[in-house]
Amino acid sequence: MIKNILKIAIFLIAINSMAQNSVEAVIMNSEDNMPLLGANAVVKGTDIGATADIDGKLSLFEIPDGRQTIIFSFVGFAAEEISIDFPRSTNETLEIFLESGGEEMEEVIIKSTRSRRSIADLPTRVEVISGEELTEKGNMKPGDIRMLLNETTGIQTQQTSAISGNSSIRIQGLDGKYTQLLKDGYPLYSGFSGGLSLLQIVPLDLQQVEVIKGSSSTLYGGGAIAGLVNLISKTPGEERELNFMLNATSALGVDVSGFYSDTYGKLGTTVFASYNLGSPYDPADIGLTAIPEFNRYTINPRVFYDFTENTKLDVGVNTTVEERTGGNMNYLEGDDVEDPYFERNNTARTTLQSGLEHSWNDGNRFNLKNSFSFFDREIETGDYTFAGKQFASYNEASIVLGTEDMEWIGGLNLWIDRFDQDELFDAPVVDYGHYTYGAFIQNNWRANDWFQLESGLRTDYQNEYGWFVLPRISAMFTISDALTTRIGGGLGYKTPSVFTEDAERIQFRNVLPIDVENTEAENSIGGNFDINYRTELFETIEFTSNTLFFYTKIDKPIILQNTEAGNFEYLQPNGFVESKGIEANLKFGYKDFKLFTGYTFADVDRTENGNTFEMPLVSRHRLNNVLMYELEESLKIGLEGYYFSPQQLSDGARGQEYWIFGLMMEKLWEDFSIFLNFENFTDTRQTRFDSIFTGPVSNPKFRDIYAPVDGFVVNGGVKLFF
Repeated sequence: MIKNILKIAIFLIAINSMAQNSVEAVIMNSEDNMPLLGANAVVKGTDIGATADIDGKLSLFEIPDGRQTIIFSFVGFAAEEISIDFPRSTNETLEIFLESGGEEMEEVIIKSTRSRRSIADLPTRVEVISGEELTEKGNMKPGDIRMLLNETTGIQTQQTSAISGNSSIRIQGLDGKYTQLLKDGYPLYSGFSGGLSLLQIVPLDLQQVEVIKGSSSTLYGGGAIAGLVNLISKTPGEERELNFMLNATSALGVDVSGFYSDTYGKLGTTVFASYNLGSPYDPADIGLTAIPEFNRYTINPRVFYDFTENTKLDVGVNTTVEERTGGNMNYLEGDDVEDPYFERNNTARTTLQSGLEHSWNDGNRFNLKNSFSFFDREIETGDYTFAGKQFASYNEASIVLGTEDMEWIGGLNLWIDRFDQDELFDAPVVDYGHYTYGAFIQNNWRANDWFQLESGLRTDYQNEYGWFVLPRISAMFTISDALTTRIGGGLGYKTPSVFTEDAERIQFRNVLPIDVENTEAENSIGGNFDINYRTELFETIEFTSNTLFFYTKIDKPIILQNTEAGNFEYLQPNGFVESKGIEANLKFGYKDFKLFTGYTFADVDRTENGNTFEMPLVSRHRLNNVLMYELEESLKIGLEGYYFSPQQLSDGARGQEYWIFGLMMEKLWEDFSIFLNFENFTDTRQTRFDSIFTGPVSNPKFRDIYAPVDGFVVNGGVKLFF
């Protein structure tokens, strides 16, 4: 009996001893030895875990005997696994150093600011669409970049033509003319070429898209009052890349794209080519196209040559040719229609780009870049034709000096924008020749581990509107590894142009030239403040949040008004436009699931002679929701839901609120993938709950387009990787 009692006592003591195993650890950032508040540790295969305090310390208790693996992790850092035999022979506290470079902190170098810094190390707030997100959006609409931008918080692509699909970018509710669109840092999509730009840029050859919201004219000159969008092209990597995409839609559209890149010693090359076909499509059966008929060819070869390790040259040509016709369905389908209504756009764009870079001493470098863009467009609507040729050129020389702690960037640029209208009617032509000479200087200062400052100053001289001085400043405060804030602001300007969304809607018919002597450039001031936070919830859910508060004021905005003589004239009444609001982005990650939620509140008003009006075509409240399930390199499934609140219309009416839902799927293998996308599967269309025109189909008077007109469209295809 006593022996049995002793055996039980020994067994209980052993069990108790096993339950008393514990370990203490301090988790730090390997770069600066700073403690990681909110870091996690878990014993693999158990529910034993703990979260680090403000000093990076945590304790694990009741660890079983034997060899156990402990996983230490923190959002944005690479996880580390350590195997320990329990009971331990020592009670020393473990020191764990995690290295940045986890999934959320993959290094993304920002090119729009000309700096050498990554997105996580830049005081200027830059949003980047890259990697998987860029690929997924490309699957949904392979023919252009409208969806890629429209599904970003704070950005809305505004359709300006009901039948041809012409669109512009609105950032934080401001008109598209205030957004600067660039390709690899070349601001060439403006003026006459701006109305079709979003429809003619195919995303397959893009490496990333960088978005800077708020006054950004200091970076590349006038036009970036609301912000800028910089499309960054792919460059040759260490391995050859050869991709093809074939896509077809239920609206009888076809997209065929191919991209190739490789290096041959000092020589590298990329070649992108695409063919995009659209068939006339009228889901509402109203007799007018929601999707026009179009044929577009694009080819973009680039050559890269390394003279030495420090001196590099790249030269590229981009050519796009398109014929796009929307309007009367019967006419487009070949029927004999008397006096049909249609809008035909014939365009040809050729852009030559070259860049030279020479670097020395720890990344100091000199850059010289140049572009020439030739754009020819003809708009025909029945008995009316508007046509002309635009020449644009951007030339820049810049230098980057200093260290990671103190970086200086300076440069000079010349921007030429000239338009010559074909004289087809006895009416005033809207020719212009704008020459802008600029000088800029930027400074990036890392004062210490928690404070960085970026400042800049640009001075421009424009041949018709004079001098502009544009300061800009941004600061970043790293409160902890989990919490950072940015604050910044600056001035901007926009030189007047006849090529705006309002004039595009009426095909520039009866639009008078701008009276330069009695018109001033539009000037702006703006600022923003954001808060970024990341942590782990319940030790299993990765959580990231970003909240942005923004404000922009534009003085003396140019407005297109109908005169008594029936002409349209740009006037500049005494007043201003204000845009203010909030953007909030939340991201949750749990195992193979990711949930993205974005909310935009945009309060945009125009004040004129003491009276304040709500700006039309601004969704005051917007929600972006995306739920993704992804098995790495195997399967992707995404469900999307987007909400738009009622919008004020220019005719005094108010549009209805609506939701858009989409479902995308992609199955991946080593050499190919198959994708299928159900866009707007609830068939949300403005023609279902509101009208898009008045009058007869032969002579329609179009209303504002504030909701989709193409409705439910299925697209799918295959991608090949070699």
